Amino acid sequence: MAKPRLAIWDVDGTLVDSRAVIQSCMEAAFRQTGLAPPDYDATRRVIGISLVEALAILAPPDIDPARLEILVDHYRNAFTVQRAAPGHHEPMYDGALEVLDWLKQDGWRLAIATGKTHRGLDGLFAKHAIKSYFDTVWCADDGPGKPHPFMVEQAMRALGCAPGQSLMIGDAIHDIAMGRAAGVRCLGVSWGFGRAEELEEAGADEVHHEFRTLADSLLAFAPA
Repeated sequence: MAKPRLAIWDVDGTLVDSRAVIQSCMEAAFRQTGLAPPDYDATRRVIGISLVEALAILAPPDIDPARLEILVDHYRNAFTVQRAAPGHHEPMYDGALEVLDWLKQDGWRLAIATGKTHRGLDGLFAKHAIKSYFDTVWCADDGPGKPHPFMVEQAMRALGCAPGQSLMIGDAIHDIAMGRAAGVRCLGVSWGFGRAEELEEAGADEVHHEFRTLADSLLAFAPA
């Protein structure tokens, strides 16, 4: 009997191009809180970790907890407004749906490990009908967030897969750090928030620049 294979996916910057939306929400939230908004380079470096932790990093170091909570609320509200706006554009990357479909048909087990909350992920699923592809979903509000290995470990446990049978696929150094901490092979993608050299420095086993080569790598994966 063939060993199962598990592909654990990040979402923002890996499957879905949310770069413009996230930066726009970040700028709106900071302005509404009376703070100077971060530039994109600062924002992209915190994508993947939990929202509260990310905003605490981007906010002034002396921000008090009450004001940080207000900033978090403003960000969440901004995202809700963005999603409901006419012409909202948060597309899946070219090739993403095809790869998910192929993996499912080929018998892979699929999981999500994301810094989003379940509420945020439900909003994404309402826009992109991909929920049925995934056998288990782990979010920032389930336990320790990235780079802690919790979400990867829980995905493997839920689907009965060992580290040698599993892959982590993500665009941020936090994805790579999480996967490495869980002992799985890590595939970085360069089309999201992280840069190729950053993913390599973080310890990615491979870095891909398009879904075609990522699919080739998945096809060649032999579980231990």
